[in-house]
This record gives sequence, structure tokens and C-alpha cells, in this order.
Amino acid sequence: MSLRESPFPNCFVEGLHAVSWGLILPCFWFLDRLIAVCMSTSLERTQRQEQECYLHPLKVFFGFILFLTLFLITAPLAFLGFLLWAPLQAARRPFSYYQEPPSRPTPAEEGERNLGFEAGANKATFGFATANLCLLPDGIARFNNLGHTQRRATAIGRSIVQGVNRPHIRIFVDSPSSCGTLSPSSSLLPGPSTTSPASYGATDPACQPPPQGVAQRGQAGPDDVPWEVSSLFPANVDILCLEEVFDKRAAVKLTNTLGPLFNHILYDVGVYACQPPGSCSSFKFFNSGLFLASRYPVLEAQYHCFPNGRGEDALAAKGLLSAKVLVGQNQKEKKLVGYFNCTHLHAPEGEGEIRCEQLNMLTKWIQEFQVTNSKPDEVVVFDVLSGDFNFDNCSPDDSLEQRHSLFEEYRDPCRAGPGQEKPWVIGTLLEQPTLYHEDVRTPENLQRTLEREDLRKQYISSPVALDGCPMVYPELGQPWVGRRIDYILYRESSISKHCRTEIEELTFVTQLAGLTDHIPVGLRLNVFLDSDTAQSE
Repeated sequence: MSLRESPFPNCFVEGLHAVSWGLILPCFWFLDRLIAVCMSTSLERTQRQEQECYLHPLKVFFGFILFLTLFLITAPLAFLGFLLWAPLQAARRPFSYYQEPPSRPTPAEEGERNLGFEAGANKATFGFATANLCLLPDGIARFNNLGHTQRRATAIGRSIVQGVNRPHIRIFVDSPSSCGTLSPSSSLLPGPSTTSPASYGATDPACQPPPQGVAQRGQAGPDDVPWEVSSLFPANVDILCLEEVFDKRAAVKLTNTLGPLFNHILYDVGVYACQPPGSCSSFKFFNSGLFLASRYPVLEAQYHCFPNGRGEDALAAKGLLSAKVLVGQNQKEKKLVGYFNCTHLHAPEGEGEIRCEQLNMLTKWIQEFQVTNSKPDEVVVFDVLSGDFNFDNCSPDDSLEQRHSLFEEYRDPCRAGPGQEKPWVIGTLLEQPTLYHEDVRTPENLQRTLEREDLRKQYISSPVALDGCPMVYPELGQPWVGRRIDYILYRESSISKHCRTEIEELTFVTQLAGLTDHIPVGLRLNVFLDSDTAQSE
């Protein structure tokens, strides 16, 4: 059964919501511009210094007066719209669904990677990726040193499409002077030309030799987990989880750009306004920011809001989005399905108890979702959990979360144990003040920087110490990793007993350099089905 695209039960309610939001939007936009005109990113400040522009104070003064006046003029209409908008949220389903008829064969029909189970073979490959985009309203995004939310949304969508919509090419070089895999982005494919080098990190197509003395891209770690740092998104990603897509217009731009490639998208995920007691904390001004794009049809979807948000985090409806997707059918016409869950946990440092409570909740919610939606004629081939967890596996301040039982159920490919990362792991949280430095401003430069420990420690956020306790990091003989707060986890206990999972590759992606303050992560899983059951399961 297909999901309904509109989040509202009928056209009348949807029309009322459109009218109410139309009354609110002008006032909201003027307030956003009022904040944005007073806030500059470090890139804008640098450009003004280079251009010797001295008119900026006048622009700020007159812009402030103009947008404040327009905000006050439109505020009464916005108030009327709010009185209509708020009650309508009780009738709204907590996500919108976009479905585009495929213009080409679906992943279940193209390439041996996806034809595996359906053709009677015993192997299929699935690709996943996660990224935090910081697509807040422009004025608020500037507090994170990121501006021009709508332009960034367009550039991000085009970048993802460019990386994902390409052949999966890996070139192994058998030479004494070179080892590992050449990145397709630097060896075969031209860099993106759809974004401005000055603002949005266009790539330099020049091929640079890998630095000496560091683990190379395309290598397998000591525990045989193949990994790489790539300036392009992994090819043929099947399911994409994005966080902090709070801005509705930005979500629509992403949907329009990604729709032709990912035919099934869940966006505008979350609740607004006041909710029943116990379901959400406080009034919600923003949705969850979660955005799920899938090549596979979404059979079922469910959202839960965390009820224990605190402080500024409580203004957003952060929570868990769970989806069940149809991968295909085997020769006995049994449905092949997968479960994909994405989340964004509580952000402030020093509040690990809240995050642990949220981990408890999402573990319970995932289990309930799968029990409710499982059917005897289905074969579950993957169960993945991804998102921005807002804690890492190296900070003493995050020790409570690091020991959570979630990591006994789901496997983290980057984790050696509680508080200990594998030596090849790279942190995913960038320092905001240095987002536009030359070493990290373009995908190619960020790729080279991440591959050198002496450079990346200048741009990746450092671990957080416990209050009042000095911290020595890294320990003697250990590499410098930094804060990895973006995760893709998987588990095997919940999939078919005849399936076995193997990691083909884990990827740290630099393609969004200059567009966000996080490093996206990709994971490619090989799923093997017992040969005797590939046809009969």
C-alpha cells in the first residue's frame, strides 16, 4: 500500500493550511532577513576586506530599518495566520511524502548489484549515506557561520546528484610508488561546475599524489574495514538520510533536485505547535529537520518526537523517523524489505543523560515499528540506523553515551570499543570559524587535509573534556581522530536468519566543503543470502 503524499487528510484542510502559512510567511521572511542583515559569515567579512568595501555599515543600518518596518507591518496578518495555522497541526501527519514515477529502471531492476536476489543469486549490495546540512533559516544559520540557505540547498542537491549518479569505479594501481585506490573524482571525473568557487566550494580537478606516512584512501583498516576519503558522494547510494533540513523552502529545493534520482522522499518531518502531553516537550517552532530520500518505495513510515528536549533544542521537534522500504522480490515472489531509521539527538554538551534517554526511546520505538510492520511473507535484508547523535566516541564528556546498550545491538564500523575509535577513523564535526580556510574550502582541499593528521587536527573539532578535569588527547601512540558525531550503524540480529552482512566500504565525503559544518558519511553493505534459500526463502 502506497503512502499518501499530502500530510493532511483532505484537500480542504490542506487548503486552510496553505492560506494560514501564506499569511505567516511574509512576516517570517522579513524577520529572517532582519537577523541576516546584521550577521555576516567569516567568508563575507573576508571578501569585504579584500574588496575594501566600506559601505557595509550603511547597508546594515538601512537594511535593519527596512526589514524591521516590514516585519511590524506584516505582524498582524501573521498573527491571524498563526491562529488558523496552530490548530491545524493536530490534523497533520508528521511528514510529507514525495513520489516520482521512475524515468528509468529502478534499482531493483538495474545492474547486478540489485538483481542479485531477484535473479536467484545470493548477493546484493546496498548503499547508505548521512549528512547534517545546517539548512536553518538564513538568519539562524549564520550563527553557525553558514549563510545563503536557499543557495546552499540548491548547491547541495546538485552535488549529491553529481556524486551519486555515476558509475561505481574503483581503480587499483599496482605500482611500487603508489598504493590504494585512486579516487574517481581526482582521476577520471571533472569537478563540479554548478557552484561558485568563491562561496560554495567548487572542486579543483587536479590530481594530487597521496601524502606520505598516512593511511591512504581505499585501504582496509587493521580490522579489514575498507574505507576511503572521497571528494564525491559514493556512487549508487540507495537511501540518504539528511539532518537539519529545517527550512521548508530548502526542503522543497532538495526534493525537486533529488526527486528524479531518489523517487521516494520523506520531508518536512516532525510536528509543530503544541502537542498532546507526553508526546513532545514545549511549543515546536521547527520540525525535526530529518529528510529521507530513497530509491526504493516506502511501504511504511513512522515518526516519534523526543519528549525530553531542553533549552533551545526543545524548539525543534527532534526525534526518530523509521521507514520500511521494498527492495524487490525473489523468484518465489517473497518481498525483500529493509528497515532504515534516521535520528538527530539532543545537542548541548554536558547533557548526556538526555541523550541516553533518547537512545533508550529510539531503541524501543525501532523495535515496536518492526514488530508492528513485519509480515511472514517478507525477507528482511538490512536494518540500518543513522543520523547525527551529537556525541562522539573519544570525549570524556560523552562517556555515558559511549557505553549505551545500543552499541551492543547495532554495529558501528568505526568503533573499537567504548571511548576508543579505530585508528583510521576521521572526525566528522568541522570547526565553524575555519570553514572557509583554504585547506578546507573545496572538496579536493578538504580531502587532502583529512588524509593528513597534522592538518586535520586544525579543522576537526577536538574532544570535550569533563568539567574540571584536564584531558590528554590523544593518548601516547594513538592517532588524532577528533569528534565523530555522524553515524551509520547496522545490525544483523533483526534481519532474516539466512542473511549475512559484510561491509564493502565506508566513506568520509568532502563534496560538501563550504556548504555545511559536518562531513557526510557513506556505507556500502553486501548482503549474502544462503544459496539454498536465495530462490526459496
